[in-house]
Amino acid sequence: MDYLGDNAGLGLTTDQTEKILQFQDLTGIEDISICRDVLQRHQWNLEVAVQEQLNIREGRPSLYATETRPPAVVSDHLGQHVFYSPPTDGSGSGFRGFIRNIINFFWTVCYNTIVTLLQIGRRFIRPDSRGFVTNPLQDVLDFIKSYEEKYSDTHPVFYQGTYSQVLNDAKRELKFLLIYLHDDSAVDTGIFCRNTLSQPQVITYINTNFLFWACNSKSGEGYKICQLFRPGHYPYMAVVVLKDNRMTIVSRMEGYCDGNVLVQRLGTVVAEFEINLIQARADRVEASLNRSLRAHQDEAFLESLRADQEKERRREEQRQALEAEQRRLEEEALAEQERRQSIAREKIDSISKVPSEPDANHPDAVHVVFKLPSGQRLDRRFLKTHSLEAIFYFVFCHPNAPDSFEITTNFPKRVLHCLPSNPNDRVQTLEEAGLKNREVLFINDLDA
Repeated sequence: MDYLGDNAGLGLTTDQTEKILQFQDLTGIEDISICRDVLQRHQWNLEVAVQEQLNIREGRPSLYATETRPPAVVSDHLGQHVFYSPPTDGSGSGFRGFIRNIINFFWTVCYNTIVTLLQIGRRFIRPDSRGFVTNPLQDVLDFIKSYEEKYSDTHPVFYQGTYSQVLNDAKRELKFLLIYLHDDSAVDTGIFCRNTLSQPQVITYINTNFLFWACNSKSGEGYKICQLFRPGHYPYMAVVVLKDNRMTIVSRMEGYCDGNVLVQRLGTVVAEFEINLIQARADRVEASLNRSLRAHQDEAFLESLRADQEKERRREEQRQALEAEQRRLEEEALAEQERRQSIAREKIDSISKVPSEPDANHPDAVHVVFKLPSGQRLDRRFLKTHSLEAIFYFVFCHPNAPDSFEITTNFPKRVLHCLPSNPNDRVQTLEEAGLKNREVLFINDLDA
């Protein structure tokens, strides 16, 4: 721990340095400046500072969390536990105290009714400034600071947040909420704070089973909460818990009691209403399982849907490919048909290009034998002066001749150029091509 030697230049006391080291060990935060700032923000209260960091990690609102609207709070008048202790100065005991309490009760009812009517009328003229809580969080922090300065820093952990935040936390975490409304002018406030709230068994029990929120009833935030809970005597405590899916006041405690009595009262309330939290936790677990099951079912459904869509996509691709192939084959067949029809027309038109066959005794006659690819032989006489085009069109016009062919001699083998390459080219005659008297020519199918 030498790295905090000379307080690392932070100007810290030995006690503050030790708290920083403990804070680092408990939270795992290594940055000394951050540790110092957090502790300073909490007036070097190590327990509260650590609790805030744990709250942040657990997802609970921190000390500086944004204010959220609290859930509605209802009062269970039939099932509510009400504990009342008369003032310790004797003003609420005996026959006189009984009569005084009755008188005070009716006086309080009449007074509250009249005051409420006056307040309603006054709000139309000049609203109550205490109703405008400019900084409810600061009211809570100021109370905690004042409490520790005036009474003791040994007490249950105060929730360092607004009423809205603690109410939301209690509902979300399914915990009991213990609310303490403080009045400095009450007879038993001092002894309750110094004796009861500082007892170890009280601190342990409240820290274990409750979120503990407190505020001065004279502050803006405290005044607002007093309007909701309407305390009759101080010290005042109320227990709020989630019951039937609503935050419900299930117990009210007014007046002084010692630590043993307070723990006994709180234990009675917890024992009776713990079943509500158990049921709520079970409902949440069931709801979570149902959500998880639905999510898994939805995922399985979506996976099946995606698989079906993929199969359908592949089937559609195959169908389109088959249709495209079918169209291609049909187009090729149509093109082939048109080509054959065109060749057939061309053969008919080319008959006129074949000259008449000369007589066998004609001195310039050349007897030509054509051998088709099928083995069929064609005999024809031409004149030596006839163009090679004549023998080409003779073969071309024959029904059994190939559509595309070339004509070659037997020996030496050579190809006869029977058609001009260009319109202006001249084609050889049979004589010029070396064909005399009797020749055998071979027809080669170029499409074979």
